[in-house]
Amino acid sequence: MVTLLACLLLAGAGRFDLSGQASGMAVACCDTTFAGQAGLRYIPTLSLGLGPLDAELSANGIGSWSARGDSSFVIRHSTFDIAAKPYRAWLRYSAARFEARAGLQKLAFGSATLLRPLQWFDRIDPRDPLGLTDGVYAALARYWFQNNANLWAWGLIGNSVPKGWEKVATNRWRPEFGGRAQLPLSRGEIALTFHHRWYDLRYSGNLPVIVPNQSEDRLGLDAKMDVGPGLWFEGTATRQTLGGDSAFWTRMACIGVDYTFRLGSGLYLCVEHLGLGSGEGPFLGQTGQVTSVLVSYPLGLLDNLRAIVLVDWQTKDVYRYAGWQRTYDRWLFNVAAFWNPEQPAGPAGTGAGAAGKGIQVTAAFNH
Repeated sequence: MVTLLACLLLAGAGRFDLSGQASGMAVACCDTTFAGQAGLRYIPTLSLGLGPLDAELSANGIGSWSARGDSSFVIRHSTFDIAAKPYRAWLRYSAARFEARAGLQKLAFGSATLLRPLQWFDRIDPRDPLGLTDGVYAALARYWFQNNANLWAWGLIGNSVPKGWEKVATNRWRPEFGGRAQLPLSRGEIALTFHHRWYDLRYSGNLPVIVPNQSEDRLGLDAKMDVGPGLWFEGTATRQTLGGDSAFWTRMACIGVDYTFRLGSGLYLCVEHLGLGSGEGPFLGQTGQVTSVLVSYPLGLLDNLRAIVLVDWQTKDVYRYAGWQRTYDRWLFNVAAFWNPEQPAGPAGTGAGAAGKGIQVTAAFNH
């Protein structure tokens, strides 16, 4: 179908657009040892449209150089890698209140900003100025009602790499499926989300036993309201079968608030707190606590300052990030510094970051 659509577009019967993003990144970390990395990335994107049908095809090409050395900055080891892979490849049918999309696509939802229990299918890092994430092979259908309520339904297959919070890979060729119901409130919205998959337990991870081809069910609830400050809640409960009648449960709950203060150009503050627990029952097991704070301040129309602090109360680790960003119509420049523990142990999905202290520089050009 994509081939037919492309032929019609090239014949002048539809819409055709070729765009892309070229970016470069360099990062240097120094604690007791030195580590550095520099890379170039190019993501060309072909967008096609014909009436209610449209498609997007893009690839992710990366060339990177990595080096390690001692504290005196003498390089002891270096590597150079080149890789390319599909980034997006989907076909969509759109109507007034309905949308169906199939292929390699980004699938993200939820109310939280920094610590996201509903980060099931993406790995967007809130510190990444480009907001990049790998897609998933999925079919997604969405329907919107007149009152802005909407229903989602999806199925996934062919995804073997752990995604989101997953620590155990999915059984690649057994379909995953789920859905989401989102309802409007007087000053916000509330949603219930479900997902089922078969996981491929090739290693035990944090699970107490090794059992192949077992299933996992996830249930999520999130809500967001604007009552002056923005308030939200996002929580999930995950049940993994372990054979027989036994199961392993994981739970996460995040509460958050944000507000823009009338100071200068507007000082934005976002605070989220995440609780984690796991055990043989939905409310059993040790609980971890993570708090994250984001502060953002615009310096005119082009420049913005951001700082993120994450505290893991269980390990007593503190992760710090501060950056300056300048954005033009086509160009983006970002300079950031980070100060993290030498051996990061932050929970997966919280964007704990690289080890040690360092500086990262990013530049991107969009055409």
